[in-house]
Amino acid sequence: MIDYFTDEGTPWARRLWDIGSLLALEELWEAGSWQAQGVLSSAACDWQRAELRKLIGPDRGLGERELRKEITTLLSAPLLDPSPARRRLREVVDHARSGYLERWAVAVASENRPGPERFSRTVAAHLLDLGYSASYLLAWAKRLYAARADIAHIADSAAGLARTAREPFEVLVALSGLPQRELAESLTNWLPKGKVVAWLREHGHDTAGVRPGGGFLYRFSARDAHGAAEQARQMVERMVARSSFLRRNRGGITPLPFIWVAGHVQPIPFTPPARGADVLTLVNEGHLYRVSGSRSRIDDALELAAPINQGAFGPAVAGAWAAIEALLSHPDDPQETERSGKAVAADRLAAVIACSWPRAELTALAHRHKPQQPDDLGRRLAACGTNLERATYVAEVLRTSGGEALDFSGTRTKHSDRPAAERMVALLAEPRRVLEEVMSTYRIALRRLYRTRNIVLHGGSTQGVALHASLRTAAPLVGAGLDRIVHADQVHQTTPLDLAARAEVALRLVGGETGVSVVNLLEPA
Repeated sequence: MIDYFTDEGTPWARRLWDIGSLLALEELWEAGSWQAQGVLSSAACDWQRAELRKLIGPDRGLGERELRKEITTLLSAPLLDPSPARRRLREVVDHARSGYLERWAVAVASENRPGPERFSRTVAAHLLDLGYSASYLLAWAKRLYAARADIAHIADSAAGLARTAREPFEVLVALSGLPQRELAESLTNWLPKGKVVAWLREHGHDTAGVRPGGGFLYRFSARDAHGAAEQARQMVERMVARSSFLRRNRGGITPLPFIWVAGHVQPIPFTPPARGADVLTLVNEGHLYRVSGSRSRIDDALELAAPINQGAFGPAVAGAWAAIEALLSHPDDPQETERSGKAVAADRLAAVIACSWPRAELTALAHRHKPQQPDDLGRRLAACGTNLERATYVAEVLRTSGGEALDFSGTRTKHSDRPAAERMVALLAEPRRVLEEVMSTYRIALRRLYRTRNIVLHGGSTQGVALHASLRTAAPLVGAGLDRIVHADQVHQTTPLDLAARAEVALRLVGGETGVSVVNLLEPA
C-alpha cells in the first residue's frame, strides 16, 4: 500500500491500476444517465456492466449471500435511465457501502482469506475513492508499518478510516497578484494582505518570505488536510479559467506557492504532485530537445497529452485521449458492436503496455539485486551489456530457482521488490494467463478514460463521479504506453499501429512454439 500511496517515485508497473468496486458501481449508475442523453453508447455501457460483473466476483466486501446475489442479478441486464433496475442499483450501492471494509476484515480473519496483494489493492483503492488523499494515506500506512501491524490490524484500521466522517477545514489561499481587485474585496471570504499575515501567525505558520497581495479564506468538508487543499486548488483553477477571458491582464491571478490549512503544521504546495505519466525514452534516447524539422504525429500526441500530469481535469482527460486516439485508431478499423466508437485504441494501448510490463519489472529487479555480500548472480548481472540481457538472465533465474534467488537486502525498496519478484515468478509459470489478466485491467482503466473523455467533451461536464479516479489510474499507463510508442518510433522506426499489432500477436504466441518470451514481447521478430 505504501507503493500505491506514493505519488512521486513509484514506477508505473507498481502503481494502483484500478478503482474500488463501490466507485465502479457508482460509475455504472451514473453511466445510465449519460446513455440516456446520448453521451455514452449502449454498447459502451453494456461492456462496462459485463466487465464489472466479472470484477466483483473476488470482492469479499460485497458479501457472500443476499447482497452479492442482488448485485449480480442487477448486473445481468441493462440499467436504463429511468428503470426500476437502476433505482434498485442506487439502493444496493448504499447498502454495500455500509460495512464494506468490515466484511473484508472478517474475510482476512477466515481460513479462506484472500491474498495480500488483492487485499492491499482493494483497501487502497477504496480509501482513495472515499476521498482520502494519497499523502494522508501514505502517512497512515507508514505508521502501520512502523508498528509492525498484522493483516487483522490493518483491516480494522482501514475500516475505522472508512467510518470516520468528513471534517471541517479552514483553508487559506494567498495571491501575489489578481486583476480587478475590487471584485475580490467585495466578497466575505476575502482577506487583505494584513489579515492574511495575521491569520498565518494565529495558526502557527511561519510568515518569513510570505508577500501576499491578499487571499481567500475557504471552509471545506474533507477527509484530511490535503483533500481540503485540493478543493482550494480547484477553486483557484476555476478563477484562473474565468480570468483568461478578461480583456486585460488575462489569467493574471497568481497564487503563492503554498496553501495553508488551519491545524495542519506544514504548508501544502500549491502545485500538486504529477500523476505519474513518464516518457523516459525522451531522455534515455536523447530526444528531449530534438524538435527541429517537421512535426510528426508523435510530436502532436505528446503535446496533446502533456496536461495529463498536472493539468486541470478536463484538459488532462481530453488531451490524453486525443493522443491515444490519434496514434492508435484508423479509419479502416472494423465497426465492432463491442468496441463502440474508438474504444479499439484503448485496447491496443492496453496490449502495448501489457507487453512492456514484464520487461520493466525484470529490469528493475536486475538492478535491485543487492546482497550484503557480492555473489555470483550480482557479478553475472554486472557483466551484462544491456537491460535486455539483464532481464533475460533474471527471468531464467526466477524460472529455475524462484523469487528467493534474488536478494534485495541492500535496497531501500526491498519490501516492494519481493512481491514484484513473486509476480514475475507467477508470470513465468503461466505467461499467457497472467498477461491476459494484466491486459484486462489496463483495458478497463483506459476505456474508463475514454468514457470520461466523452462525458467531458460530449456531456460538457467535469463533475463525473470517476473523473479523478480515472486520471489517477490511467495517467501512469498512458505514460508507459507513450514511452513504448516513442521508443519504437525512434529506435526501430515502427509506427504505433504496427507496434500494437506486434503486441497483440505476441500476447497470443508467448510461451509457445515460436519462442516468444516475456522479455522480448515488443522486440521485432
